[in-house]
Amino acid sequence: MSKESKDTKSEVSEEVEAASTGPEEVNVEVVEDVESAEKTSEDVPGSIDTEEEQGPVTLEGNEFKNLEEKAEKASEYWDRFVRLNAEFDNFKKRAARERGEAVKYANEALLERLIPTLDHFEMAMSAVNNAQDNSIASIKMGIEMVHNQLKSTLQDAGLQEIDALGKVFDPVWHEAVSQKETNKAKEGEVIEQARKGYKLNDRLIRPANVVVAKPASSGDSEGEAS
Repeated sequence: MSKESKDTKSEVSEEVEAASTGPEEVNVEVVEDVESAEKTSEDVPGSIDTEEEQGPVTLEGNEFKNLEEKAEKASEYWDRFVRLNAEFDNFKKRAARERGEAVKYANEALLERLIPTLDHFEMAMSAVNNAQDNSIASIKMGIEMVHNQLKSTLQDAGLQEIDALGKVFDPVWHEAVSQKETNKAKEGEVIEQARKGYKLNDRLIRPANVVVAKPASSGDSEGEAS
């Protein structure tokens, strides 16, 4: 056998032995590598131990000041948000109220123009009632029908008469055109109504023109007593 043949057999034997290495030997090598890596990481300075809890964070002077400024700004922004939210809520309520009032009093201008017509009808009725001629009975009936129809239409639209006679004078609803001395009514009481007043729901359209009672002078009191 030649020398080259012996060398070839030796190489084949070494490869067979390397391939036949068992899993136990491989595992032993892996475990040794892991232990070596752990030991190396422990020896490295500044390595982080994840199992240990970190201590409290310390802030430098500038960092703490910046943090305080940010906290103040956050508080300021929150206060501004709360204020704006309240203002917006009030705006929504005010807008809803104004819309409701716009619908409620939409007929105000129309009714204000129709009131003088109602006044003329009432004056005509007063003239007819004071007339002695029975021939105008049919005219009176016609005027009453038109008056009642117009009055009913205005009432359906929300128009209400202001009943001032016998009431205490109220500058909100009444407009005094004069005062009259009398002992038959209390001071400040409405004793005559020169022109009716009207309101739309709870809003004044036209105040009632009234005559207000005032105490009679001493001479008038003695004359009434005698």
